[in-house]
This record gives sequence, structure tokens and C-alpha cells, in this order.
Amino acid sequence: MPLDQLENQNPEVYHKSADRPPTLEEQDDSVVDDFDRREIFDLIREINDPEHPLTLEQLHVLQEDLIQVDNEKNTLHINFTPTIPHCSMATLIGLSIRVKLLRCLPARFKVTVEVTPGTHNAEEQVNKQLADKERVAAALENSHLIKVINQCIAPRARA
Repeated sequence: MPLDQLENQNPEVYHKSADRPPTLEEQDDSVVDDFDRREIFDLIREINDPEHPLTLEQLHVLQEDLIQVDNEKNTLHINFTPTIPHCSMATLIGLSIRVKLLRCLPARFKVTVEVTPGTHNAEEQVNKQLADKERVAAALENSHLIKVINQCIAPRARA
């Protein structure tokens, strides 16, 4: 997308969190350990922004404290914060987060991805789209859209 068409031409860029070294228990396949918010954050923090050559973590779209994990109920709730209140990429970002988690987590988890309350002008509509299983399934059958999502969740070479 040409620079003059970007919605947020100069986004604020934040420092990335330090990588968390895995513990011995996490490396031991015989130990059953629950998922925690940091582990979920580590799965999604490197998702690429669809408009900028930055990750969602660098743009503060994703933050560890906006993740809730309930291993007993097998639920996961992610809030994400668009960089601007009228971001037209919010649904695409939400879909990218959802697809990344669905590909990485056991099928037992019910994953909910929503816009952080009060951070987007069309928050209710975006959340409704992301919660509609049929709409999400149809979106993921769109070859162009899945190609864009795959680009967002593809790992980048680390600097």
C-alpha cells in the first residue's frame, strides 16, 4: 500500500518484551503444564501488522495484560487495541490473531478475540464479525483473504 494511503502513517512504536527463556518443566514433555497468558502472548506477539513492517506487539495492538486464559474451562480471551479508532484493518487483525491461535492451540480451547473496549469506532460490529463462526469460516475460504492472513502470521527474520 502506498504511503499516502496508510490510515496511520506514523504509528507510535513500542519496545518489544524480552524473550522468555523456557523453564526446565516447560521443556520436559512428561510434565503437564497449563497455558498461561505469557505463553499465549508469545504465540501471537510476532504477528505482522497488515499495513506496517512492524509486529502487533511493537504497535501495542497486543499486550500481555489483555489476555485471559482459563485452563479449567478451556477458554481464551484476547483483547487487541487498534492504533487508531477508525482502523479499517481491525477485523483483519482480529482474524489473524484468531487463525494463529487456532493453528497453535489444542482444539479444546474456545478462542474469543475482541477489540479492547472503547478503542475503536466500530467496536461492536468488529466484535460481532469476529464472534460469528459462519462469517469467520466463510472469510477463511476466501483465497485472497487467507493469503493476507498467512502473510500476517508468517514469521519474519529476526534482526
